[in-house]
Amino acid sequence: MASMGLSIDEQKAVDRFRKTVVEPSMTSLVILDFWAEWCGPCKALTPLLEKVAGEYADKGVVLAKVNVDEEQFIAAQFQVRSIPTVYAMFQGQPVADLTNARSESQLKGILDQLLAKLPVQPGGAAPTQDIAPLIAMGEDVLAGGDAERAAGIFMQIAEMAPDNGAAQAGLVRALAAAGHIEEAEAVLAALPDSLARDADLARARAALDLAKDRPADDELAGLKAAATPGNPDGQLAYATAAFAAGQRDAAAETLLAMIAADREWNDGAAKAKLLQIFEAVGLEDPWVAAQRRKLSLVLFG
Repeated sequence: MASMGLSIDEQKAVDRFRKTVVEPSMTSLVILDFWAEWCGPCKALTPLLEKVAGEYADKGVVLAKVNVDEEQFIAAQFQVRSIPTVYAMFQGQPVADLTNARSESQLKGILDQLLAKLPVQPGGAAPTQDIAPLIAMGEDVLAGGDAERAAGIFMQIAEMAPDNGAAQAGLVRALAAAGHIEEAEAVLAALPDSLARDADLARARAALDLAKDRPADDELAGLKAAATPGNPDGQLAYATAAFAAGQRDAAAETLLAMIAADREWNDGAAKAKLLQIFEAVGLEDPWVAAQRRKLSLVLFG
């Protein structure tokens, strides 16, 4: 759950939710119950949830309750439209909708299925290896174009593992992609010395540098119009802005055309910019591999 651009009250709500739900869910299976004082069905359901959570406590199940009247912002984030609404949460994400499980046997049946599949650690600390799938999830969300949600995921991981370079780098790249340049710079400035030479963070710095060139929506069209073959300065400016605006194919095509026309222009500025883009995206990324093959054809025929 991203926290950029929130009011003070909303930020406090997010912090409470992290402490009471997200952090416990890193090792436990959390039954998340949205309820209200005036809700009759909620009062009928509460004893069942408390009973089952108590019986399954030694298996790593805990109950967390969210009063929708007091935590309207959190309820809105989960798009709660009626109550009671009940979810199972693990490692910060909903893994099942328990709302329709209104009997003890139904609820226990779903919990048994989830516990058989998930690496729940009853009463234990989150093992280091659990960070990897969380990072992969954040990367998938970022690659899918939801930078705000990715930033929220990476922020949670970075809080869990502040010395993890991949988590911090993911946070910086997600913030940069979402346009939160100052927040990304603040993350980099606060990093421990042990991460100074981390390769993932070198990639994140490159991504942040490129994101700073993001143009206003009405500027990119003008830059494109000026990016004629006879105007390499205009082409370079357009390619830089296009990548910052998320149009990496257009940026690469422009730079490759510049290299093909005059690879030595401005001390190889077009190639240098393209290599910076490769570093920002990641050298193992399939898109980068495809563009590198195109660059090889341009350079070596």
